[in-house]
Amino acid sequence: MENAPDLLELAGTLARAAGHAIMGVRAQGFTVDHKPDASPVTVADTLAEALITEGLVPTGIPVVAEEAVAGGDCPEPAPLFWLVDPLDGTKEFAKGRDEFCVCIGLVRGDAPVLGVLYLPVTRELFGGIVASRTAWKEVDGTRRPIQARTPPPEGLHVLDSRSHAKPEALAKMLAGMTVAESRPMGSAMKFARVAEGAADLAPRPGPTMEWDTAAGQAVLEAAGGRVTMLDGAPLRYGKPGYLNSGFIGWGRAPA
Repeated sequence: MENAPDLLELAGTLARAAGHAIMGVRAQGFTVDHKPDASPVTVADTLAEALITEGLVPTGIPVVAEEAVAGGDCPEPAPLFWLVDPLDGTKEFAKGRDEFCVCIGLVRGDAPVLGVLYLPVTRELFGGIVASRTAWKEVDGTRRPIQARTPPPEGLHVLDSRSHAKPEALAKMLAGMTVAESRPMGSAMKFARVAEGAADLAPRPGPTMEWDTAAGQAVLEAAGGRVTMLDGAPLRYGKPGYLNSGFIGWGRAPA
């Protein structure tokens, strides 16, 4: 495919820049509007998306971005396309919490091939290329490789959704598993925590959109984990309306 390392570095640069813009909006103060589906949106979302999509234009690869789709621009999936969520976790951002991130993923066919997640508050950048099984975390210019872990002896450490928790559905998903801890966390940063071996499972019973998951799935799979639908089949892309059903992000399977 195209030069994956170069595309990943570009995505990382754009994610950092978007994160900087988001933090600028946060510092200045902002109002919260709502889209037709009642989900929140702020100027930080639109500013970050404009910055990212403009920066991706030179790649010549089509871009499917959350706010553009919300505005009616919903292109058909291409053989190779970017999926962008400029501010994943807008609900947490609007409430003054720190659990939000920038997501840029590249999809070929029906599977993510690379992606970055940037956490603006902690300035952590996560990147991964699935084919080479290389994933890394960078903080303030220092980059180190990361790997998902096998579950510890005491059981799974689970990251549940903070704003979309469904306790009964989650209990059903975790039936038969040994769970040591379950704690809430907002946004796609859950993928990053599983990818770096800080947790073992990131389940989501309810629906999401493909731009919510593509970057995180790429990073997690590059780190040795996997993302499946609730029936165990791989989470695929290019679906009608870019709509996902429930999924589970897994760490490394026991040997």
